[in-house]
Amino acid sequence: MLENYLPVLIFIVVGSVVGAAMIGLGFVLSPRRPDSEKNSPYECGFEAFEDSRMKFDVRYYLVAILFIIFDLEIAFLFPWAVVLDQIGMVGFWAMMIFLGILVVGFIYEWKKGALEWE
Repeated sequence: MLENYLPVLIFIVVGSVVGAAMIGLGFVLSPRRPDSEKNSPYECGFEAFEDSRMKFDVRYYLVAILFIIFDLEIAFLFPWAVVLDQIGMVGFWAMMIFLGILVVGFIYEWKKGALEWE
């Protein structure tokens, strides 16, 4: 049984050696002459005019969280739809409860104004 894993082990070892060799080669052959242009912060080709740690509006994070929630919802819906005939009505109603909870959360966010962008 252990011989089945030998190709995987060889692949991992060869990949690690090649990766380490490339990184080592980069350190050995790269020029080490930094100038002011190379050490300056790069931001779209012009000098930075604000702090890079500026505060974002909380609504940005709310929209990001909503995207993740609904993206995960779709990730759960595809396998559920594939096996729906096998899991029967119990699986159907379990998914309806799951979707209902998500809809209630979405309506709550909508009523709180989290989706309004000014």
